[in-house]
Amino acid sequence: METIERKDIIDKVTILLKEIPSSMDVVKKGGNRDARFKYLATHMVDKAIAKDALIVSENGQGIAILFKTSKKDDNLWKDLWTELKLVFNVTGVKNALNILKTQKYIKNQRPQEGEYLYCWFWGILKEYRGADTQVGKEMKDVFFRTAHDTGLPLYAETRGRTNAVVYQRVGFELFHEWDHPSGDTMYFLKYDPKNPRNYRP
Repeated sequence: METIERKDIIDKVTILLKEIPSSMDVVKKGGNRDARFKYLATHMVDKAIAKDALIVSENGQGIAILFKTSKKDDNLWKDLWTELKLVFNVTGVKNALNILKTQKYIKNQRPQEGEYLYCWFWGILKEYRGADTQVGKEMKDVFFRTAHDTGLPLYAETRGRTNAVVYQRVGFELFHEWDHPSGDTMYFLKYDPKNPRNYRP
């Protein structure tokens, strides 16, 4: 991927992260918070590129990260140096401890055996939003096509009720709700290619 294109994607992810409750919690307040969001966006985009998990809409206004993963990928030591740099540059120690607790609960809602697809990030720039917009439809079709091509279930979670409704409208099933420590409700969603809804390949 060309450096200019990568930089443009990182800039857009930085903008989008500032609207997402989970990343607002993760990024330490005070100081140069914009730089922390940029560091987090860079980490996410580079990880997505390395894992061939980055999805960018045709017009470049929608960006998603869709991993093929499993429980055995949760290797603490494998990414320890990266995680330590994130603690230093993004979260701060106090935040990091809280994040570990919530992440443990969240990961326990996903399959404990076998592979699955996980939507780590999905964002569309404001003026292109809505499941019925061209960008929303295009990205949803990529998600579902990937699930059908691999035969793997697709998981996502969100703390936005509107987002949860959009996910369900396009074909995801809401399978769990959780009272997140922030006071928000977290919605856990799944798309099963063996029992598809609202998808015509």
